[in-house]
This record gives sequence, structure tokens and C-alpha cells, in this order.
Amino acid sequence: MQNNFLYKVCLFLCTALLGLSLMGISQIVLPTYPDSIFNTYYHQRYSLFKALPNDAASLSSSKRDIIFLGNSINDGSEWYELFNDIRIKNRGISGDITEGILHRLAEISNRKPAKVFLMIGINDLGRGLSPDSVAKNILLMNDYLQQESPNTQVYIQSILPVNPSFGKFAGQTSKREQINQTNALLKAASTKHHYEFINLHSEFVDAQGNLDAKYTNDGLHLVGAGYMHWRHLIYPKVFGLTHQPALIPMPKQVKWNKEYYTIDPSKSLAAQVKIELISSAQHKEWYELIVRPNQITIKAATQHGLFNALQTLQQLARNGQTIVACEIKDEPAFAWRGYMIDVGRNYMSMNLLKQQIDIMAKYKLNVFHFHATEDIAWRIAIKQYPQLTAPENMLRNKGMYYTEAEIKELIAYCKARNILFVPEIDMPGHSAAFRRAMKVDMQSDSGMVYIKNILKEFCTTYDVPYIHIGADEVKITNPNFIPEVTRYIQSFGKKVIGWQPGGNFLDSTIRQLWMDDLGKITNDKQVQYIDSRHLYLNHMDPLESVTTIFNRQLANRDRGDHNALGAIICTWHDRAVATQDNVLNMNPVYPAMLAFAERSWNGGGKAGWVANISDGNEKAFVEFEQRLLNHQEQYFKELSFPYQAQAALEWKLYGPFTNNPNAKEDLWPEQNSSKYFYKTVKGGTVVLRHWWAPLIKGAIDSLKPNTVWYATTQIWSNENETRPFWIGFNNLSRSPATDSPPAFAWNEQNATVQVNGTMVLPPVWKRAGQKGNAEIPLIDEGYEYRAPTLINLQKGWNKVQIKIPIGKLSGKDWQNPAKYMFSFVPVVR
Repeated sequence: MQNNFLYKVCLFLCTALLGLSLMGISQIVLPTYPDSIFNTYYHQRYSLFKALPNDAASLSSSKRDIIFLGNSINDGSEWYELFNDIRIKNRGISGDITEGILHRLAEISNRKPAKVFLMIGINDLGRGLSPDSVAKNILLMNDYLQQESPNTQVYIQSILPVNPSFGKFAGQTSKREQINQTNALLKAASTKHHYEFINLHSEFVDAQGNLDAKYTNDGLHLVGAGYMHWRHLIYPKVFGLTHQPALIPMPKQVKWNKEYYTIDPSKSLAAQVKIELISSAQHKEWYELIVRPNQITIKAATQHGLFNALQTLQQLARNGQTIVACEIKDEPAFAWRGYMIDVGRNYMSMNLLKQQIDIMAKYKLNVFHFHATEDIAWRIAIKQYPQLTAPENMLRNKGMYYTEAEIKELIAYCKARNILFVPEIDMPGHSAAFRRAMKVDMQSDSGMVYIKNILKEFCTTYDVPYIHIGADEVKITNPNFIPEVTRYIQSFGKKVIGWQPGGNFLDSTIRQLWMDDLGKITNDKQVQYIDSRHLYLNHMDPLESVTTIFNRQLANRDRGDHNALGAIICTWHDRAVATQDNVLNMNPVYPAMLAFAERSWNGGGKAGWVANISDGNEKAFVEFEQRLLNHQEQYFKELSFPYQAQAALEWKLYGPFTNNPNAKEDLWPEQNSSKYFYKTVKGGTVVLRHWWAPLIKGAIDSLKPNTVWYATTQIWSNENETRPFWIGFNNLSRSPATDSPPAFAWNEQNATVQVNGTMVLPPVWKRAGQKGNAEIPLIDEGYEYRAPTLINLQKGWNKVQIKIPIGKLSGKDWQNPAKYMFSFVPVVR
């Protein structure tokens, strides 16, 4: 009797306090309860929760707890094992009620969790509490959590259906209508109270409106199948993913269905597939993939098509246990979808090369372009001329090269993943290492003899159908050299590729475009070509790389044909690196590779080069960025992936203002906004004037020298906090020997950043003012590979103001092009 009386008193106090909260009282105070109204098991669990360590203050938001909060239905699951994530904590207590959650809610909020998944209320309804009162208590929990831990994302899950046919828990299983009413109230309040409502009820109910018997053995609690079903439904919410699996590249046709296939953990995924290789006139990489609840079927015309289907299937199986039912038909727009790495300038280990090949295969890229000889070093072992790979003839990574066995291993590694291995032996240009070793020029008579011996050994040793001869950026002193070398390679049954613009190629040579000579090649019906124009990742800002590659029309075609074979993205890290990993840390290899996989597989895009989000297909980019961020979260946590969400950032540009270097303070444009407002642009990187203007359009149509431009935006913060940002004004290309930024300034023109009127100081550069030198590795010049800038934000909107002074429109030399751009984006991953 005493416990019942105390329960009613506490219920009255709780309801009264909630009423004050909903009337707009700013500070929410939780009701207090005597310990005696809660049972022994409650106190056992609660005392354990309080005793567990709380290290929220030392963790970044992305590493904080994900808490499952509720009663026995939560208590009965092993959440950490179910999701295989140590961040996920079980805060369920069997028999708990809404008052029990309120009593212990401070322990939850003090942990500042990243997410809370709350399900509570069935026991309250079983005790006779009205749906309205249950909903009010749950809303009080949500509002308190948001007050005490504003960055916590709250998910309120519907109360599950019940099933009275088991003859157990009559108090709860008789409340079907009250459950429906409570769920309706919670769903209706979600927008006003800023939480996400998850309707699990509709996913667990049978045709009669009861908890489906396959998910329970007592009408109230769940068996294993029920928890697995629950996991399938909320997996995307737990990890911040899109509702359906984020496929990259997106297949040509996708139809999603409601059911799902459950993966058999005792078999490999491939072993659970019914495969049908069919005789078809379809594209050789075509495939069809059908997932049903009881079977996965793949149809393909070739082994390559089957391989592509399996890559898609792996992405569909993102949660490791279930695969959503779907029907997919797919084939690529371009035959060549390649990636090039320069190992001539900077040696890269076999393991790191294989890592990149694995990522290529996962995203259906199928050409690995291996640039292995350079002025810096010759890195292909030639038995007849061991001096080529002698340490004394290399300028970097001395003595580091690839043996015959290693090259064969790379070829086989690529072949197993349906990737064409294309080696490049650069000739007659980029051949200083050859001259040091052989003491002759390639174009001389004796040089030609050596080259033919080298090519004979290479062509008879390695099973590769193509040889790339480079042949660009060189003065041709022997006009017979390139034609003679080409015919010699062709005599071994190999096809030849060369860079365009380049040497005096034969018509049979496939051209790889780094420029197009005003359309000379792309309009030539006789010549086959591969596009690499504006696809050099070493020149690209990480954020701009995804923007431009996603929007880029490849090969001047919406899809490939006999002449336009496809495209290859390239990583030319000309500058020396301190470690081989810096090639991937300092170039946007993986985010750009995924954007390229999307575009080269699907074709389309926009003619020309899009530097800013606002000049491309904004809607399509937003959708792609969500998929890209999903893949960053799922597959690249341990790999370098320099990218942050940027599509939602919106900037107002103001200018031009007269550049007065003697002005004591900035005249911010809001004072003259109507006169100086120019346009609105989006993105984490905004290119005002491209360093290759007028070939590439910037945000400002006609930028004038000796002026000043301003950019403003607002950043929302749920609380007063310190957050990291990427900030930069001159993303240094990794090719030219560009000077380091000056001391005590963001760039040469003294750009500035203010947040809420407070100046954001530039980094203390480790090599401030260092004159560019190709042999001095970059260290902190780029925002993507130095520590982010920490900025104090206030609760609510924070005003960001960026000043960009414009100097000359031409750089002081080719190593230091004039870059007028800025990057400013929150770092969340």
C-alpha cells in the first residue's frame, strides 16, 4: 500500500513538473523519487551504471556512447555484440517504467552520449497509466536530454506490439489500443520536440495487429529473431547512414523491396549466391542482381560481370547480417575506368600499392596505370642492365625498385580483381635516370639499342597487352624514335599508349589526354583516346576534387564509344615525401577515386570543368555526398580519406572593395550589403578565380587585381563548445615547388578569418616562408594534413567572416600560381 501511495504522489509531481516544462519554463528539473518505489533489480543495475567509468569529456563526439535505454526489452539484448561496436551501451532495466528512467536520466545525460535510442512505456500502460501521461513523461526525458546534452541525438522508438495468445503478461498484452495511442502521440510530437521517431511497431505487427509470433515466445519479450529484425531496421540510424545501402557507383537500375535476406554466417557471401552465366550480347561487364528473402541470384555474361555484381552485393551487405531485397540491372558507361600512381618519383611499397588496387576493385575501376620510370629514378628491374636500378643512379628512395617477381605479383593481383595492369616506361622524356645509368640519351643510336633490349625483355617477361611510352614534355631530336619504338612494341603483339600532347605518334597509338589541343583528338574519328584532363589529383584541393570529378563529363561524351575509351585519374606527387603514406594523406586519392568511380561508371556530367558546387548539379551532388560520407564512415575509418561534408555550407560573397592596406580595421560588407552583395555560393572550398582561368570558371566572373572580397556564413552549435575546422587559402599542389606560407599570416595576401568578431589566428607554420624546394617534403602547408584549427563556438548561430584580398592575377612564377580561394568547413570525421 505504501509503495502504491508513493507511486501516485510521484506521478502527480512528475506530471506537474512536465506541465511547467511544456508551458515554456526554460530550465527543466527532473522530478525526484524515493528509492523505495523501485525494486531490488533496478537498484542493482542502476548502481552498476553509476559505477562504470565516464570518459565523455576526453572523447570526441564521434567516439561517444550510443545508449539503448529502456526496460526488459532493451535489457534482454547484447547491444554491443549485436552491432559489433564498443560505443554501444545497454541501459535497459527489466521492469522499468517512465519514472524509473526519469530517476536515472542524469546518469545518462552526464555521459554526453552521441545518441540515445529510447523505448519505454509498456509497463506504465500495464499499471494503468494513460497514453497521454506516458507520452508526457517520455517527452520530458527527451527535453531534459536536449537541455543537458545538446549534441545528443535522441531517437524515440515506438512501443512494440503485444500478443495475448501466449496467455502471459495480461496487464501489458491487453493494452493494444493504448499502445497505438501512445505511439501516435509520440510520432505527432517529434517535430516540435526535435527528436526522431522510429516506428518499429508497424514492422513487428502481424495481420491481426499483434506482435508477430516469430519474434516472441511470451507475447511481450523478443527472441533472437526479434532482436535481429530490430537491428536490421535501425542499423542505418545507429551509424548515421542512409536508409537504403549507399551504393557507389550507383547502378543503372535499382528497385528496392520491403523484405530482406538473412546472411548465413557459416558460409561466405559468394557461396550463398545462385550464379547464372548467360550467353548474351550485353556489355561484357553487364550484370543483374536479384535479392529475395530466400535467395540471391546473379546473372552475368562474363566473369567480369559476375565480379562487378559481387562488389555491389558486398555493399548491399553493409550491416554484415542482412541484405535488403532489391532488383538491380547494371553496366558501365565507359570501358576504361583507371587510376594512375607515380612510383618513379616516390617509391611505394607493395602493400600500399595493393591497398589502392583493392579499393579500385571495390569500386569497379578496371585499369591500374603504373608509372614506374622518371627523371628521379628508374624502378623496374632489367636483368640485362642492373645499373638502371642501382642506388647511385637514383635521386630519391635510393635502391628501391620492383623486381621481376614483384611486377608479376602486381599483374596477377590486378588480374584476380579484373583490373588491367598498364605499365609506363617513359621515353624519350622524363628519362634522366636512364641517362645517368646508361651514359647516353635515349634518342641516340646507342640509346635506341638499349631501349629495344629493355623492351624486348619487358615484353617477353610480362603478360600485359598494353605498354605506355609516355613521350610528352620532351624535345624530339630524333623523329624516328617514337615511330620505331612503337612498331617494335607492336611486333610483340602489344598496343601502345602515349601522352597527348606528346610526340609524333602513329595513328594506332592510343592517346592519353592531359590537354586536348582545342579538340584535335576528341574530334578525330580515327584515334582512340583516354581522358586525364583536369584529373590530376595532386593539383586538387580535397573538397574541390570531389566536386569537379563528380560533375565532370569525361572524354567529351556521355558514355564511351570506339574512340572514347574512358578516363584515368592520376596522382603525380612530384615533391619528395617524408613517408610513403603522405602520398595518400596529401592527395585526395580515395574520396576522388569514389567520385570518379561514380562518374566513369554512369557517364553523363557537365561539359567543361566545375570548380564550385553551385556551378554544377547541386541536387545530384547533395545526394552523392550522402553516399560518399556513408562509405567514409563504413569503409575508410583506418585509411586516409580527406573529406568533410560541405554541400550544406552556404556563403554570401561581397565585393569588390578597394584594397587599402593601411586601413586599421576591416569594413565588413554588411554595412553596405545591398550595394556590394555579389552572389551566394555553396561548399567547403570556394574557388573565386581558378589558377587555370579562364579555362576553368571561378565563383567571380571577372576578378580584378588589388581589390578585396568578403565571404560570410553562419555555423550552428547546440551548445558553447570548441570545435575543429579545416581552414585554408592556398591549397598547395603537390607537384610544383611552391613556397610555404609566410609567418603570422594565412597567405601572402594576408587573408583573415573571424568568428563572432574574434580573429582566428593562422597556424604557426613549421617552415614559414620557406622557398619552395622539390626535395623538401610538405609538412603542414595543407589544411587536410595538419591539425585542424580549434574555434570556440557559442550556443546558437555563429557568424563567420572571411576576408580575401586580391593581389596580382598572375603568380610570381610557375611554381607559385595565383590562387584566390578559401576553405572553411567543420571537421566531423
